[in-house]
Amino acid sequence: MSPNHTDHTCHTGHTGHTGHTGHTEKIVGTVWGLLVLNTLGSTGAKTIIPLPRSLIQMVTMGALVAAFALALAVNLRLRIRPSAYVLLLTLLLTPSVISSASLESGFGALFRCARLALFVGTLWLLSRWWDGSLTFVRHHIRMYVAVLGSVAAGALISPGAAMPELYGGRLVGALWPLTPPQIGQYAAVITGLAVLLVLGRRTDRGSAAAVIVPAVVLLALTHTRTATLGLLIGLALAIGSLILTSAAARRFFAWAVLCAAVAAVGFGSALQAWFLRGQSQENFTNLTGRAKVWDALLAAPRTASEYLFGTGLGDKSFGGLPIDNSWLAVYHEQGLTGVALVAAIIIALGGVALLRPPSLSRACAIFLISYCAIASYTEAGLGDASPYLLHLAVAASLLATPAAAAPLSRPEDPRRRIPQWARRSEVT
Repeated sequence: MSPNHTDHTCHTGHTGHTGHTGHTEKIVGTVWGLLVLNTLGSTGAKTIIPLPRSLIQMVTMGALVAAFALALAVNLRLRIRPSAYVLLLTLLLTPSVISSASLESGFGALFRCARLALFVGTLWLLSRWWDGSLTFVRHHIRMYVAVLGSVAAGALISPGAAMPELYGGRLVGALWPLTPPQIGQYAAVITGLAVLLVLGRRTDRGSAAAVIVPAVVLLALTHTRTATLGLLIGLALAIGSLILTSAAARRFFAWAVLCAAVAAVGFGSALQAWFLRGQSQENFTNLTGRAKVWDALLAAPRTASEYLFGTGLGDKSFGGLPIDNSWLAVYHEQGLTGVALVAAIIIALGGVALLRPPSLSRACAIFLISYCAIASYTEAGLGDASPYLLHLAVAASLLATPAAAAPLSRPEDPRRRIPQWARRSEVT
């Protein structure tokens, strides 16, 4: 079922023409773009033109408020679709509010709770258009192509600012403060989705190459190992789900295995050097110092309330150092209750994906779910408004069943109307 047909079904009852459908689709795409802008964050590398953090936060929060307002304007009747994913996110607000209400993490925790509530509310309003089509995949790719375009532009304008020594020469955002892991994540996600679209013949090879080639180059310049592994493993699982039904997927898989074998033999030392990023074996084993933070967090004393509900939404750090693990960040801020809800989200989406028959939508969903699950080990974000929750929202939209077309309501002809007493007499 095409996206346009679904939108027409939703609006035919009160518009009577398809012009409003295209307008609605553009608004929905704008809302999605504003959600992406909100989740870009306000911290990162120094930009070419210094941007005050307060200004960046104003832009990102303004984007979320505008997204909610637009989504509400286009869905005034509050029509939503049942979604286990958004329901679990709504339940995640409970431990977030309970732990943040103590103000142990300051008033910023309540602010982050309000942001998460607005984020989840916007997803509920958008759920009306989740129909298993690739509509939100295309919105996702367009927005992150725009973000990566700004990264590429910054690298061309000022290569020194885009690859500073502070980050070991890794690519950062020189126009908007983006860190190497962020850029690597965006590049990996749109690369995987573009590969699947071309395999499913939903786009031509030229258009796909225009997305894939620059994204892979940017990914390589970020030296982001998590994003690279997430891309490779996620694509392997997604393409594997298509092998039995798609000849193109089988050919691509065979070529990928061949190229991987050749690269491992011919460029093994170069790949190893890229993967190690000049780090010592000890530093690599210690996950660049992450393990020390994780051990300290787990060893810290906690009250019964903190075990259950955490210490409140914060900046995903412990002792002034980033946690860089979604599960430990959720445990720290939302407790074991939050961990259980986040695990339920991954299990629910993964379970539904496995139960669906093979299709391109299912493959894209498997890729996104796998990528987020892999990245959760060294990146935080599954417990708060973040790009990872947007990736999973796209997966949820892909796994939604198409809405049944509602029959057009027609006024009854008064001449054909039969009174109740007449119907009784006819039966008699």
